Amino acid sequence: MKVAVVGSTGMVGQVMLKVLEERNFPITELIPVASEKSVGNKVKYKQEEFTIVSMKDAIAAKPDIAIFSAGGGTSLEFAPLFAEAGTTVIDNSSAWRMDPDKKLVVPEINADVLTKEDKIIANPNCSTIQLVMVLGPLNKKYDLKRVIVSTYQSVTGTGKAAVDQLNGEIGGDESTAKVYPYQIFKNALPHCDVFADDDYTKEEIKLMKEPKKILGDDTFNLTATAVRVPVQGGHSESVNIEFENEFDLDEVRKILAETPGVVVMDNVKNNEYPMPLYSEGKDEVFVGRIRRDLSQPKTLNLWIVADNLRKGAATNAVQIAEYLVEKNLV
Repeated sequence: MKVAVVGSTGMVGQVMLKVLEERNFPITELIPVASEKSVGNKVKYKQEEFTIVSMKDAIAAKPDIAIFSAGGGTSLEFAPLFAEAGTTVIDNSSAWRMDPDKKLVVPEINADVLTKEDKIIANPNCSTIQLVMVLGPLNKKYDLKRVIVSTYQSVTGTGKAAVDQLNGEIGGDESTAKVYPYQIFKNALPHCDVFADDDYTKEEIKLMKEPKKILGDDTFNLTATAVRVPVQGGHSESVNIEFENEFDLDEVRKILAETPGVVVMDNVKNNEYPMPLYSEGKDEVFVGRIRRDLSQPKTLNLWIVADNLRKGAATNAVQIAEYLVEKNLV
């Protein structure tokens, strides 16, 4: 299996290499790809060093799979060129997610939509992935009516420069470049990504649109507020879910506990609940604070946490690749 990792020097690209190694993905030839300024440099994989190549050379090598994490513009330009060469592209940017001709996939929820004809596959937004891991099984049982999600997103979702800003502010270094319009240390910014004309941010719009496509269900309503918090790794979400049908709390916990990739942490008597500190470096989606909304019927409150660089990005992409190999789709 010849695999290209596009954006291999970036924060997500580095985690992708780590996850590929941890999961022992069947790579016979690794092709690390990055920007022109990085060509010729080395990346480490399984204690070996591999030379970074240009996009043109990577396409010419005709890898079986190319996992992209290099930004939407790069994906729009180069993913079709890889696809034309016969490579199956798994793209982590927002470029293809809402394209009606491209599949948007969280393997535990909808991997069965994939076919050999899918040469560009979209990896969902990090916040979307952990949300649908919970919404998916509950929708099957109780039928979603309305979802309200408020996110508490870590700075790694913005990238290395944002981590540098947070750490610089913690250390009192005022010379650190500012990625955000305000300081992030000791603060919370109700501002993830850029604002659209309707005053929602692009992150909120992704959260409102992507779950419907993944679940193959546009009959429910969803609204979102996305907030950046001074946490280095791990996104958290407060979610309010109104169902068409009545539910039982013990059954909800059982359904979620039996969902692959979901871990229920819900014992408030012992202060057991999901936290980004606990999720960092793990691939599972953690859910807790499961309780009935006392203000209206058939409505549930819960709290979801996941490592946004792993299940929210790299791990989900690698799981898609694993599914393609397992089902002989590449």
